[in-house]
Amino acid sequence: MVEKLRYAPHGAARSLITRETHTLGVLLPDLFGEFFSELIRGIDATARRRGYHLLYSGSHGDRSEAEAMVRAMRGRVDGLIVLSPDGNRGALRANVPENFPVVLLNSAGGGRSFDTIAVDNFGGAAAMVRHLAGLGHRRVAFIAGPPGNRDASERLRGYREAMRSVGEWSKELEIPGNFREEAGYEACARIRGLRPRPSAVFAANDSMAIGLLYACREAGLRVPEDLAIAGFDDGSDRRARDLRGAEIARGPGRKAGRPPEEGGPPDDPRRARLVRRDARAASPDREERGGEGAGRSGPIENE
Repeated sequence: MVEKLRYAPHGAARSLITRETHTLGVLLPDLFGEFFSELIRGIDATARRRGYHLLYSGSHGDRSEAEAMVRAMRGRVDGLIVLSPDGNRGALRANVPENFPVVLLNSAGGGRSFDTIAVDNFGGAAAMVRHLAGLGHRRVAFIAGPPGNRDASERLRGYREAMRSVGEWSKELEIPGNFREEAGYEACARIRGLRPRPSAVFAANDSMAIGLLYACREAGLRVPEDLAIAGFDDGSDRRARDLRGAEIARGPGRKAGRPPEEGGPPDDPRRARLVRRDARAASPDREERGGEGAGRSGPIENE
């Protein structure tokens, strides 16, 4: 009879009795891009194993829109996962009930109000610069992320601090960017015009590194022989696998969506790990050191 009448329990009515929706709200700055795709996959896989469904929304960098979406999710979800590096915790506290479960991703410490999972952007960027310096690079350019973005500013701070101790830092080496592929592509012309030209470029995320790699190909520059390229994130983008020769500072990706016992990040900032897209060391004098096989290196743990 149930099948014949196509009866299905009314979730909203049931939640009035149980006070549970078995749904989690996920608020992200954007739903586009490899980083967010990997993050969503990790959250979704874990939620499904625990019997939860997900309700997603993107704020598109609009703080008022993010606050409106938090209010709209009230009563519809049992908890919130919020990735808002530039978010206002006071506004978040004002828009969710007291003791309502909230987890912040990539945000400065949530204090006693919220649990927080963060990536060590500063440490990962500094480790990448030290790694490049260890390969012989002293003049390393940096393609920055968008102004006002906390992840971008921490990666810039890590780059600057490491460069001042192991490299030849100057303001002209910092190229404006916005975390999008076209920013990396457009940065190539400016980098080629620097004198002396940098032997390596560190992009604040993989999308910009990929754009730079494409531009280098079009300009006839060999990577890493003519210009070493480094990125940050290490998503599973097939294009990144195809464009060999880059160094990557790997963040947690989809692991940020898992609890610590399932391989997710612990409560302290998730440390970045350096990985190579190619077995060849991106050294400015690699050929002089012995040709194609010289200077090989493996992954470096930033622990």
